[in-house]
Amino acid sequence: MENKYLSVTDEIRQALKENKPVVALESTILSHGMPFPENMEFSHKVEEIIRAEGAIPATTAIIGGKLKVGLTGEELDVMCKADGVGKVSRRDVATYLATKKTGATTVATTMMLAEMAGIRVFATGGIGGVHRGAETTMDISADLQELANTQVAVVCAGAKSLLDIPKTLEYLETMGVPVLGMGTEDFPAFYCRRSGCKVDCRIDTYAEMAAVLKTKWDLGLKGGVVIANPIPEEYELDFDEMEAVINRALEAAKEANIHGKDTTPFLLSHIKEYTNGVSFASNLQLAYNNARVAARIAIEYAKMK
Repeated sequence: MENKYLSVTDEIRQALKENKPVVALESTILSHGMPFPENMEFSHKVEEIIRAEGAIPATTAIIGGKLKVGLTGEELDVMCKADGVGKVSRRDVATYLATKKTGATTVATTMMLAEMAGIRVFATGGIGGVHRGAETTMDISADLQELANTQVAVVCAGAKSLLDIPKTLEYLETMGVPVLGMGTEDFPAFYCRRSGCKVDCRIDTYAEMAAVLKTKWDLGLKGGVVIANPIPEEYELDFDEMEAVINRALEAAKEANIHGKDTTPFLLSHIKEYTNGVSFASNLQLAYNNARVAARIAIEYAKMK
């Protein structure tokens, strides 16, 4: 049935019709993760990387009562200037559509829109997960439930290192979500190539990764896949130093009484400040790397359809 709320650009619609590779991109990283105009430069660079590999980028957002898959230059400008742009997870989608508010898509909502459009591969920075102290706060990202139910592969530098990574992986295991390492046996921790945890399976080629995705969905197994792609070595930060910085940021969040969806932007902003911008530079590079790898996997997946 036609989805009257879904608006897909002609280029992306045609690409999907012709079985060309398309890579979904979120917009929360633009509106809530970076200042203007750095976020605009980032959005253009990510799309350029995907196109250079031979795939088509599909940045998502909620604008004017529509679920947008692919943004015009003017719409990208709106998301990057972030004036009145909300952060939208699954629970917020109907409200934003009905009230015609402008919303940036998180990992969860980008997965939703990608599946609706027929896009199977999505590149982001790091997935959300189980927050530290979740045994008392119950602060668990909606990304994990989306991964359990939505048929999209998420290429990421693991989970954000400010999370409880062992608990995040336990949750994913319980929900039946495969966590596959792109050329690694170690689950990456965003700024760091290793977290001390293992992935479910190491996959060394893009073609083999695409074959795993196709097999999973051919079998009718619901849900997505986490493709854990480590930050390039030259941009990796020291694990112990980052732990100290993260703990300092967590204390600041506690003192400021920060909760819910405000937590991650608050922590990332403070981590950037405490590392004198070094963490921000690493964040950019891991996102570029994820876009590049996602495009290569999307290309191999398109060949198999």
